[in-house]
Amino acid sequence: MARTTVDAATAPPGSGSAPDAGGRRLPRTLHPMAWWIWALALATAVSRTDNPLLLLLVLAVLGYVVTARRTEAPWARGFKYYLYLALTVVALRVVFRAVFATGITPRDHFLFSLPHIPTPDWYAGIQIGGPVSLEAVLSAATDGLRLACMLCCVGAANTLANPKRALRVLPGALYELGVAVTVAISVAPQLVQSVQRVSRARKLRAGPTKGRRAFRSIVVPVLEDALERSLRLAAAMDSRGYGRAGTATTRSRRVTGVLMLLGMCGLCAGAYGLLDATAPALLGLPAMLAGALLCVAGLRLGGRRVTRTTYRPDPWRLPEWAVAGVGVLSAVLLYSNLGYDAAELNPSFYPLSWPTLPLTPTLAILLAGTAGVLAPPPSPDRRGQAT
Repeated sequence: MARTTVDAATAPPGSGSAPDAGGRRLPRTLHPMAWWIWALALATAVSRTDNPLLLLLVLAVLGYVVTARRTEAPWARGFKYYLYLALTVVALRVVFRAVFATGITPRDHFLFSLPHIPTPDWYAGIQIGGPVSLEAVLSAATDGLRLACMLCCVGAANTLANPKRALRVLPGALYELGVAVTVAISVAPQLVQSVQRVSRARKLRAGPTKGRRAFRSIVVPVLEDALERSLRLAAAMDSRGYGRAGTATTRSRRVTGVLMLLGMCGLCAGAYGLLDATAPALLGLPAMLAGALLCVAGLRLGGRRVTRTTYRPDPWRLPEWAVAGVGVLSAVLLYSNLGYDAAELNPSFYPLSWPTLPLTPTLAILLAGTAGVLAPPPSPDRRGQAT
């Protein structure tokens, strides 16, 4: 009997999870939900701290994991744009803090002064312009850095997870919304590809590649390509019955909407009850559990009208558990306050002092960075191809 072998580069996604004969892990695409759980858990950990050293460490961990496990797909090339957006957020936060200053004390370190604009009495407490201190700038930069880290966490998930494969695991009731989100995420990478393709074609034709003439000659083919792609997508979605009601009745759609609305209200009330210590006990965890149950019931009822078949389903194996687990564990460690002082997570800049680097939160963030090792490597030949 002839022996059959499977090449790692041509094996179906998810088929390679065990080491080969040489002890190496076979490349495969990690389950997209594992990356999203890891990224959202890390963003939750970021929301716990204002320590700039920990925030910079989070950015370093994100950069390492994205560099180690990203593919060559179009959506995997956009992490640098999230970094640009993060820098813009920090810069805007500093500018707003400098313009809408709250005054300066004699103990603050003076940096510069902006022209002061008098404000009426009802606008007391905030002044436009005036002296700006180093403490105010550093505090604003740290606040912006925390939001920037959250944006980069979402950008890492978009970079590492295949959006088309993530669409498979959505509940049937959210299928249409998931398709819309997937199309929206894919627009920017496809436009970048179109611009690069048109630019290469112009270089081959010895046309101008810079200046206004080159810009005008590139924009028209890119828009034409985008229009053709939109028409093809619309025809494909129409042929697959996208947006049709199917066997769902008017009553079932109304019941699904009511369940989802009540469930979301329950989740909001439960979140408020957990955050507010003075709220009644029933407004906390019981309301959140009731809202979650109503949402699940609405999703189950709404998913009955969507019939889908799956070809080559994504497996959930040990690497998925490991990647999702290290992300959740890092968030738990930063919220547990075990082995460190909670004040070290939110250092004060008044008076100005160098922040400390607590050991346990540092190890928790580094633990999240092990996802770059725990995740299987992407395929060297078919990296990131949509299936």
